[in-house]
Amino acid sequence: MRLWTDPLRRRWLLWATLGVVFLLVNMNRLSSAVLAEELMGAFGTTGAQLGTLHAIFFWVYAIMQIPTGILADRIGPRRTATAGVAVMNVGVIWFAFADSYLTAIVARGLVGLGGSVIFVCILRFCANWYRADEFATMNGLTFAFSGFGGVLATTPLAILVDSAGWRTAIGGFGVVGLLFTVVVFALVRDTPTQAGFEPLEGVPGESTLTNAQLKTSLSDILRDPLVWVVSIMLFCVTGVNLTLFGLWGVPYIVQTYDVSVTYASVFTLCGSVGIMIGPPAIGWLSDRLERRVELIVVGGGLFTGSLGIIAVVGDPPLPVVGLVYFLSGLLIGSFLLAYAIVKDRHPANASGLSTGTINGASFFGAAILPTAMGWALDDYWAGELVGGTRVYTEIGYQLAFAIATAAGAIAFLCAIWLYRHEQR
Repeated sequence: MRLWTDPLRRRWLLWATLGVVFLLVNMNRLSSAVLAEELMGAFGTTGAQLGTLHAIFFWVYAIMQIPTGILADRIGPRRTATAGVAVMNVGVIWFAFADSYLTAIVARGLVGLGGSVIFVCILRFCANWYRADEFATMNGLTFAFSGFGGVLATTPLAILVDSAGWRTAIGGFGVVGLLFTVVVFALVRDTPTQAGFEPLEGVPGESTLTNAQLKTSLSDILRDPLVWVVSIMLFCVTGVNLTLFGLWGVPYIVQTYDVSVTYASVFTLCGSVGIMIGPPAIGWLSDRLERRVELIVVGGGLFTGSLGIIAVVGDPPLPVVGLVYFLSGLLIGSFLLAYAIVKDRHPANASGLSTGTINGASFFGAAILPTAMGWALDDYWAGELVGGTRVYTEIGYQLAFAIATAAGAIAFLCAIWLYRHEQR
């Protein structure tokens, strides 16, 4: 069977296996948007408390990124990802049974702990199995795979929650995820040689970091100003998107336009469709044109401008909201090119460490911005409750989108710095 005996085909099967797991990670981290009103009612939370419940996933996720990079480089993506999948889905099932806000916080933190290793493991796997001029494309395809998880976290999850309840729906996804623990361990191999093949032509060497190399590489990465600029950029962009699609995007539409959660989830689905299209298309274009920073600058400008529409208008026509959500997902593909830029600046055997460092920064943004926007909404809360859920004002949501637009503007300035740096 050529799928198993041809390394150029086998690598796609292994990548897809890891991709399914990343799909489940994205479904879990974005599910709060559809579950927002259910969770506020179940645990009696304020907007800021709900933001914290959502964000604890990302705090743990962010803190783990440098350790994850070290694990992926030292013991390999297969074992690291297997352990991560197991821990994540134990947390998912625990969250489904949580009977208090504190228990839910701990369980969601466990979901973040397990999920934190998957993306960097995929990047390390791709560095071992694919050429450098294929990396941006594979990075984009990986995000497209996660977009399917984003789709599951919108209308399909809303329909499932309506029919079975949120606890049953989330618990079911946890059981499916546990089954994939076995699949990852059984199928994935860290390198072509571990799978019984010769090293692939054009693919960097597969050496493992020594302790001395680890110390040197970490020092070089942390002293690289480009890494810090990319980190700030990803902090802003990832923070905005995961807050928009993962928490406040659905309540904004429900409460501003007086529609159902299921109907509102269709618009966050637009964002997930954008994620499925933009990253692979822009990654492929970047690899073919051999251009990175120019595409980042263009994407940054459009990203910021689209968010500004809602911040200024407050309640534009719903098709405009859907377009803004779609563009926010689509244009994330331009910012993802920064992973290829950073990877190429540092040794191949430290690719997990370098990409993990900037990935950590991106999820600190996803940890901070949900709570910041929750504070803004709470400040403009008029005291109205419906079914135990706080109803926020249009002005509050405008301020929340203003925060998102400001973050986009900072990311755009970082993109300009990258362009000028590359032109030297």
